[in-house]
Amino acid sequence: MDASRTLGVARLGAVDYARALELQQTMVAARTAGTIGDVLTLLEHPHVFTLGRGADERFLTHRLPGVPIHRVSRGGQVTYHGPGQLIAYPILRLDGPERDVTRYLRKLEAVMIAALARAGIAAGRRAGMTGVWVGPRKLASIGVGIRRWITLHGFALNVTTDLAYFDAIVPCGIAGCQMTSVAREGRPDLSVARVADLIAQAFADEFGYAAIAPIPAASLWDLLESTADGCEAQK
Repeated sequence: MDASRTLGVARLGAVDYARALELQQTMVAARTAGTIGDVLTLLEHPHVFTLGRGADERFLTHRLPGVPIHRVSRGGQVTYHGPGQLIAYPILRLDGPERDVTRYLRKLEAVMIAALARAGIAAGRRAGMTGVWVGPRKLASIGVGIRRWITLHGFALNVTTDLAYFDAIVPCGIAGCQMTSVAREGRPDLSVARVADLIAQAFADEFGYAAIAPIPAASLWDLLESTADGCEAQK
């Protein structure tokens, strides 16, 4: 572990998907320029379906009134985000041996597995599949993007999620996939905020950060607004 490495962690609360995507893009640009360090953003989304860049729309079997659909630049198929689900978007610079997409995916899985173990849930991997599982049930989905070795998008961990929304899709394009949640796996007492605490610590441990530094949400929104103002000024 490098004693000089610090992970910034920002708790954003509930954020509209399009707004969060705009923030990620701004943060990726700032991380590329070196004006911010590595940041783990933790949040929730209102109800939304998202499709990865190569996702098959046939896996979105029902369109639900009032639930928007976004096709984005992450990998993976279709998934659902909504209240009670912890979303993690790491904005990291991958250097040296870390510049390996498969390695990065396995480390994200390891973060969740370790955090869930601390909550008394024995989660794991399934051969040939990305994500985190409890037996045959899928608990978390991963879909990432990488631009010049700066990461964006991330993972979604069902905590107290209303799993009925997954009935409108073929989750991650896996026929017969049964989704589950932390609550359904025996810990209905755990809030999204508490699971976020566990994830932040497990993330720092797995990725080798010596310290965690809380980042006020307002500072990230100010970054987004200042970037938008700069764009306006250039017109």
